[in-house]
Amino acid sequence: MTSIITGDIINSKESSPKLWLNALKTILNSFGNTPQTWEIYRGDSFQLEVQPQHALKACMLIKATIKQFDNIDVRLAIGIGEKTYQSNNITESNGSAFVYSGECFESLKKTTLAIKSNNELFDTTINLMLDLAQLTINNWSSTSAILVKTTLENPDLNQNQIANILEKTQGNISQGLKRAGFDEISKLLKYYQNQIQTLC
Repeated sequence: MTSIITGDIINSKESSPKLWLNALKTILNSFGNTPQTWEIYRGDSFQLEVQPQHALKACMLIKATIKQFDNIDVRLAIGIGEKTYQSNNITESNGSAFVYSGECFESLKKTTLAIKSNNELFDTTINLMLDLAQLTINNWSSTSAILVKTTLENPDLNQNQIANILEKTQGNISQGLKRAGFDEISKLLKYYQNQIQTLC
């Protein structure tokens, strides 16, 4: 079982690709090599393969990476299923994970993050939670996005150490994480990981 994330940049024409493209490539590269694990196509669309238990965290990292830049956002659809055909290019591989990811992506209307698997109950529950989470996530400022990204990338560091990296005070970090809803996001990620184990 695997998971495929299909994404595209919202309002990509409003922002110079020079700004966000390198940041996007860097975060995608942290999960593996292109074009087998990830690929950017049509300029502002991309696909990424990750283990199902890491898929939601990967989406949060991508979201935080893109939300650093003003005027743009990212749509993300996670498909969880099988990979029945492996190509050298992820965009040419196939299987139910790819189908679910594509169908989920096509159905993204007002929401910018959703999941589709072969388990309807799991999908309904987690998508409701994601809708609620997006009330906060979609409104992250660039400062919140950088803070969330740094904290997710350094799970073993405490707030003082995060403060040193970002050249802020520990109080700033604490307030910033609260504003960004980080505790709630962490609980959501933990819940997702526990539920995924019952699927896989």
